[in-house]
Amino acid sequence: MLDKLPRPRDPRVLVAHGGDAGVYLLRDDLALVQTVDFFTPIVNDPDAFGRIAAANSLSDIYAMGATPLTALNVAAFPQRGPLDISVLAAILLGGYAKAEEAGVAIIGGHTIDDREPKYGLAVTGVVHPRDLWIKRGARPGDRLVLTKALGTGVLATALKAEMAPPDTEQVLIETCSRLNDRAARAARRVGVHAVTDVTGFGLALHALEILEQSGVGGELWIDRLPVLPGARECLALGLVPGGTHANRDFASPRLRADAALTSDEILLANDAQTSGGLLFAVASEKTEDLLAALVDEGVPVRAVVGRVTEESGVLRLQPGL
Repeated sequence: MLDKLPRPRDPRVLVAHGGDAGVYLLRDDLALVQTVDFFTPIVNDPDAFGRIAAANSLSDIYAMGATPLTALNVAAFPQRGPLDISVLAAILLGGYAKAEEAGVAIIGGHTIDDREPKYGLAVTGVVHPRDLWIKRGARPGDRLVLTKALGTGVLATALKAEMAPPDTEQVLIETCSRLNDRAARAARRVGVHAVTDVTGFGLALHALEILEQSGVGGELWIDRLPVLPGARECLALGLVPGGTHANRDFASPRLRADAALTSDEILLANDAQTSGGLLFAVASEKTEDLLAALVDEGVPVRAVVGRVTEESGVLRLQPGL
C-alpha cells in the first residue's frame, strides 16, 4: 500500500516512503533526517521499556548514517487506571536516559489516553548528503553483516505467555536497549554499500529490501545467524508472534529455502525484531576490516550471515556457506 502514497513534489526531499527515515535537503552540505516509531511494551519493567523504545526509535537515524540531535516523546497511557501514573513516569525517564546516552535532547512530545501503553520517539538528525546511507547499492559478491542476534520476537511472545526461559527479560533488555551508534561508526570508518536496520519485518524481508532496491539477489546462511539464548527453545514450543508468520508468508514468493531447513529455521530468519541490529552490504575485501572495526567499537555481535548474488530479486536460505 505504501507504494501508492504520493511522493512529495519538493525536489529537496531526498528520501521519502520506503526509506528507514525521511531525508530533506536544507543546503548542499546539510540534510535533515526524520523518523518516528512507537510500540507496546515487550518487557515488564517500565523503565527498561522506555529505554528499549527510545533505542528502537533512534535506530533508523543510525541506519541512514546520520547523527540524531533532538526527539519528541510519543506516548499512549490509560488516563483512569489500572496503571498508576508512576508507570508512565518510569517509561519516560527510561526514554530520557537512553536519549541522553545517545547525545539527544528530548524537547517535548504528546500523550493520548489509551488503554494499552505505547511509547516511542519522533527523532530528528542531520547528515551531509554525500554521507547518506540508503538501501540501494549492494553489489554481487558483497557480504551481509549483522550486528545483533535474532529472536526478540519469539522471546517477547514467550515472556507475555509466562512461558519464557529464565533470564529472558534481562536478555531482551540487554539486546533491545543497545544503541546502534557504535555499529554505525564502525561502518562509516570502513565504508559500506548499503544499510538498513532489522526491525519488525525480520531479517529476510529487510535483506530483500536491500537486494530488490539494488537489483541483485542474495543468500542467508542459517547456521551463521546469531541467535539469542532461549529463542530456539521458544520456537520449538510454538511461541511465535503473528508478525513473524506474516513476514514469512509475505516474503515466501521471493524466498528459496533449502530442503534441509526446518520450518523453525525459516521462521527464525523471519522473526519480527524489536530494536534489532544494522544489516550491512560490504565489499568482500572489506569484510574483515568491518569486523575489526566493530570489535574496536565494542559491538558484541558481528556476524557474516550471507552474501549478495546476481540472481535478481531472490533470497536463498541455505544451511551454510
